[in-house]
Amino acid sequence: MANELVREQAIAWAVRTGDPAFDGWEDFTLWLEESPANAAAYDAALLAVAEAAEVLPPVPKADNDDAVPAGGATRRRWLGGAVAASVAVVAALGAWQFTMGTYTVETAPGETLLIALSGGGEIALAGNSSIELDRRDTRVASLQRGQALFTIRHDDNAPFRLTVGDDEVIDVGTIFDVRRGPGGMTVAVSEGEVIYNPRRENVHLVPGQVLKQVEGGAGYRVATIPLDQVGEWRNGRVTFQDAALGDVADDLARATGIAFVAGRREADQRISGSVLVDPVKKDPRTVGPLLGVTVRYTGEAWEIGAR
Repeated sequence: MANELVREQAIAWAVRTGDPAFDGWEDFTLWLEESPANAAAYDAALLAVAEAAEVLPPVPKADNDDAVPAGGATRRRWLGGAVAASVAVVAALGAWQFTMGTYTVETAPGETLLIALSGGGEIALAGNSSIELDRRDTRVASLQRGQALFTIRHDDNAPFRLTVGDDEVIDVGTIFDVRRGPGGMTVAVSEGEVIYNPRRENVHLVPGQVLKQVEGGAGYRVATIPLDQVGEWRNGRVTFQDAALGDVADDLARATGIAFVAGRREADQRISGSVLVDPVKKDPRTVGPLLGVTVRYTGEAWEIGAR
């Protein structure tokens, strides 16, 4: 599974980079740059080792530690220490697997990542998104920011629970898309059923329905959505239905990796439309005629506004 593979790679790099003779920094850097998840796993591995080192008993000092060994003795003694250190690292990381339950997976703008869940199912994480998962319970998750498409193996005895800020979504089916943006949360269902805030509003959403929170926390509204639009960002298209320009800019930046912002006085104005991501990556100005908005480069970002 993808998460387990990243964890094992992080453990291996933690052991190797702790070796004073390590000379593979170029390969290590390339691995770190492959995905934000790699760097996060490596940092967590090092943190686990540091915490374990504080409780591990000190290594007894050998009687001849102060003596200067001759010939090849130096190399052999150092190797013994390196092997002991490596064993300590692996032992500490083995403990970390069980004691550090939650971990965060993040993506950069324009990047997507597929997360395989143990026991079946997967989460497709959109660009500039962050999700917190739990090794001890793969049936819970928390979307910190951005967007994700969930394909979940349903279990009546252990429903999948997703928290988004103060809100909760319970899986009663299979496939649903959740977005957390400046204007609040949206939940769209393409297969099965989900429940929005079962302890409060208790709204049941079925395929072809999308729930959108009203900006400012003033409730929500439920609308219809074509099934093929649920999670369509995975196929390189972004569609907006009566969306605020602030949310449009956020979605475009997440999908393309290009900095988009809404005009300061126009962020709440609403538009509808659909764009393919690749043409926008090549020329951000194409957003203008496709969505009926103005587009200008400010020197730092592409600013969109209502015509």
